[in-house]
Amino acid sequence: CNQDTFANIQKPVQASVNNTHPVSRINEQKGSEDMFVMYNADTMKVPVRVWLKEEKDLEKGCMEQAYHLSRLPFLHKWVSLMPDTHTGMGMPIGGVIAAKGVVIPNAVGVDIGCGMAYTETNIRVEDIRNVMTGNGSLIQAIVGDIMRNIPVGFAHHKTEMPCYTLDVAFEEMDRYEEDAELLGQLEAGYFQIGTLGGGNHFIELQEDDNGYLAVMLHSGSRHFGKSVCDYFHAKARELNQRWYSQVPDEYRLAFLPVDTKEGAHYLNWMQLSMDFAKENREKMMLAVKAILEKWIGKYTDLTLEFSGDINCHHNYAALENHYGENVWVHRKGAVRARNGELAVIPGAMGSYSYVVMGKGNPESFCSSSHGAGRQYSRKGAMAAFTCEEVMLDLQKQGVILGKKGKADVAEESRFAYKNIEDVMDNQTDLVVPVKRLKTIGVIKG
Repeated sequence: CNQDTFANIQKPVQASVNNTHPVSRINEQKGSEDMFVMYNADTMKVPVRVWLKEEKDLEKGCMEQAYHLSRLPFLHKWVSLMPDTHTGMGMPIGGVIAAKGVVIPNAVGVDIGCGMAYTETNIRVEDIRNVMTGNGSLIQAIVGDIMRNIPVGFAHHKTEMPCYTLDVAFEEMDRYEEDAELLGQLEAGYFQIGTLGGGNHFIELQEDDNGYLAVMLHSGSRHFGKSVCDYFHAKARELNQRWYSQVPDEYRLAFLPVDTKEGAHYLNWMQLSMDFAKENREKMMLAVKAILEKWIGKYTDLTLEFSGDINCHHNYAALENHYGENVWVHRKGAVRARNGELAVIPGAMGSYSYVVMGKGNPESFCSSSHGAGRQYSRKGAMAAFTCEEVMLDLQKQGVILGKKGKADVAEESRFAYKNIEDVMDNQTDLVVPVKRLKTIGVIKG
């Protein structure tokens, strides 16, 4: 892809989704009972496949962003929106696209490599639920110890921590040194590895339907990935303008051809962010396992064993083959779900989460939802629900909450999210539920 490629991109016809619907539903392209397809041949280059039953279930901002995506000249086949989809930055969260020869930083997102880690145990929750310690119940003690040992929110470690990913990066500095503005993130990363962050990131103690204890955590590349996204989105905007790309800047979908120096550099930094995020989750999971071993070993005679570990991303781009072509699949708030592949789909604190097995559905580019998906913005949730309502809801369910400040707890209320059962019902052709789990203790930033 070169300058001529950009010059040949046709300027899109101006259209608005504010007052008139830019697309029409066409049933002849419908591929699943759990989805509908939007397409208008006059204004869209590719269809949009949405894993919701009706168009009224798709929020206006999300529809507009999907429309912008459908007009990009380098997309392969169609745009796929998972059932947890909602408005993001440039591209909807819960969106999946396959691009020919280009990567779009904002279609990966600011938390590159964000994802889930999971492990299950042989311990029945009923055997530890009523055990008391000097720090309250055993579950309360475990939640408190996790809070003391894993930095949350904006906190980070006070000293450098071991990090294999960053050690390798310094050994391969020739891959990164030209992007001098980002080099400080390598040093800072040693203080951030093994930290949770804030927002919707969490560590949960859960009980499966058979009564066994499990651990699920959600986190990403911390400030590392955000810096990479912001830096390369700015570069993409600059280059798109220089090369007369006519993908409108207001779409926030500036892109980089992978055969340019800038595109290759983004892929290097994206992969580094993904590796950092995966190791970040691994470090936290090891810490949680050690805490469980300490407290369960001290207050019970149970022998603790772990199994079934999963560690998967849901914000990234990868070169994959779909419908006979090698394309860059961007999953932004979507998890890969190849046939037989295990993945983790969390709900919200106090609701259910799922371990699933993928069906390898080609229409979604072998993807599924990454969670329940927000139905209220953070400000909207704060306005709609009080702290007292959320705390009472958790109390009624017997959920132990570990959080340093409760003032913003409504942002992450289960009421701020879509019903996870509805999400799962809308993707029966994408995944098979393997295990359902309920929150019993949760740590939030």
